[in-house]
Amino acid sequence: MFIVSLTYKSELSEVDKFINEHVTFLEKYYASGKFIASGRKVPRTGGIILVNASNKGEVDEIIKEDPFHKANVANYEVTEFVPTMASKEFEAIKNCI
Repeated sequence: MFIVSLTYKSELSEVDKFINEHVTFLEKYYASGKFIASGRKVPRTGGIILVNASNKGEVDEIIKEDPFHKANVANYEVTEFVPTMASKEFEAIKNCI
């Protein structure tokens, strides 16, 4: 599993030009089972995506499709982790790749 941390490098007015396309991108990867959760950082300086992928290369290829990446309005930090403990409600997360 991977945590993708996006940090905006453009003004929000520029980021917002691509928000609808970004949501479509997110929906595509939720439908495929690759995205587990996502949302905005507070304050709104970027976002977080939890990704169920087999390796970092797969994550990097997914990121290349993000309209924010294509428009060069965000930086991406990718962190791999293996969930070993979870609350009852999130037990299934331990079964991710």
